[in-house]
Amino acid sequence: MRRGKTRVRPGGRIPAGDRPAWNTFQPTGGDMSDTSRKIADELTTAYKTEVKGYFYYSAAADLMENERGRKVFSHLATDELDHIKVVYALAESLKAGRGWLDYAEAVKAGVDGPTKAAEIFPGENELVKMLEENQTDLNAVSIGIEIEENAVDFYSGLLKGADTPEEKVVLTELLEMEKGHLKILRWEAEALKRTGFWGDTMEFSVEKEKDGE
Repeated sequence: MRRGKTRVRPGGRIPAGDRPAWNTFQPTGGDMSDTSRKIADELTTAYKTEVKGYFYYSAAADLMENERGRKVFSHLATDELDHIKVVYALAESLKAGRGWLDYAEAVKAGVDGPTKAAEIFPGENELVKMLEENQTDLNAVSIGIEIEENAVDFYSGLLKGADTPEEKVVLTELLEMEKGHLKILRWEAEALKRTGFWGDTMEFSVEKEKDGE
């Protein structure tokens, strides 16, 4: 891993064309059922967590000297960006009384809002600070494992409280992706602990993880 400060800092830019209206994402209010308001507020929490995860994985990829490590963290950052768009779009749809979207619809809807607030400002990112204080590959992976364990617990909790098939489908999609991320990172951690090197034979396709291939 390269030593030094990361280039990915709060206030950095999301790739052009992938920018939801970040600063328009606010806590719920208005005419909503209590259940919808609760879920939308929980998705607001998920949004903030996914933003932190995106910046962390981007920072980790930036620090990696090993090509495999860069690919793993870049892949995870790309998925987190989709998750940001999904939870943003779902919360906005619920607040507007339009109900749930499926995953593909939410990814698309997440970039279709107003664009005047095109940059994200996640504030202090304790995860990036933890990485900068101990810039080893294993520490980078260990922090990622903690991120994904928390995400699995969070989406599992939301799924348990889901009432409708629409809710269950999209929450299951998010949950299974996070489980796939966790499996990838645990596998890489074991490789680093055993050999000191990144694994170079495992195909880290989340879709394959979900399909059991």
